[in-house]
Amino acid sequence: MTLVAHINLARGFRGGERQTELLVRGLATRGWRQRAVVRRDEPLAARLADVPDLDVVAVAGGVLQSWRALRGAGLIHVHEARALRAAWLQALTSGVPYLVTRRVQQGPSHHVLNRLMYRRAAGVVVLSQAIGASLHALDPGLSWQVIPSAHAEMQADPARSVALRARFGATLLVGHVGALVDAHKGQRQIVAVARELVRTAPDVGFVLVGSGRDEAMLRETAAGLPNLHFAGEVSEVGDYLAAFDVFLYPSRHEGLGSVLLDAMAFGLPVVATRVGGIPEVVPDGEAGFLCAVDDIAALAGSIMALRADPGLRGRIGAANRERAAHYAPQAMTQRYIDLYRELVPA
Repeated sequence: MTLVAHINLARGFRGGERQTELLVRGLATRGWRQRAVVRRDEPLAARLADVPDLDVVAVAGGVLQSWRALRGAGLIHVHEARALRAAWLQALTSGVPYLVTRRVQQGPSHHVLNRLMYRRAAGVVVLSQAIGASLHALDPGLSWQVIPSAHAEMQADPARSVALRARFGATLLVGHVGALVDAHKGQRQIVAVARELVRTAPDVGFVLVGSGRDEAMLRETAAGLPNLHFAGEVSEVGDYLAAFDVFLYPSRHEGLGSVLLDAMAFGLPVVATRVGGIPEVVPDGEAGFLCAVDDIAALAGSIMALRADPGLRGRIGAANRERAAHYAPQAMTQRYIDLYRELVPA
């Protein structure tokens, strides 16, 4: 069987790294030979350590060292932009085909090398049509196909979720999970919505799960708001999702937003911004409500509409559970297996 070498040189552990892990684990259950080339001392290496029959190669991140780590592969799967040069170099020197999964809407930069590297790829996958449009802007001749992210099949401890609800003391608990980077995830809008509703709807509570470079700024901006809570980085994200009533995701740009799939798998109605690939997985009026970026009144109004109608929340939540079934890890794994077999026939 073809040896598939995955390469992801990202720092930290965010949505793209979770998706890489889900795919590697899914392929392992199907008996695929795999190698994972990852950045040394970053979380992805540790998270993959227990995957059966997986060769994990940790590198410093340089192109030449990464190129050497890819030797012997029959197919290279590039999971983020930092890794593309090493795969391209391996293709030039040994002819190994590579597949690129593009996960972000912004970029890539419009320079000749990027066009050459994407043109050389045996296949290009995007998570959404919105990401595909950014590649079209790079090179109108590029072809690509959509394979969406998967939800992570998170589990929850019911007792802990009940305790979390009691801790935050809200009748309607509105949650957000994401890196605290306002230029991307737009959390200042959440602070503004909480400030808008603190007097008119004091029973609505807001919880931000995650950490990031803007945490101190956001805490300072939210100072004095009794209805907004920072949970920090947590390992039991499923417990929080099970405690929430509504999921709020006001991104300023977004390729897809895989945590939206996790929220829907927990039966949460979504209030989000109408950007990037979000409308492709959150149909407005069906999976929740979509608003313009920085339209605080619309975001607050959508939350109030869900607060006023528990039946609506229930109907949307049930529909979202069904919708999330189409984004199961097994479905994503099979889509990639089908593509692998097209690119490297047995």
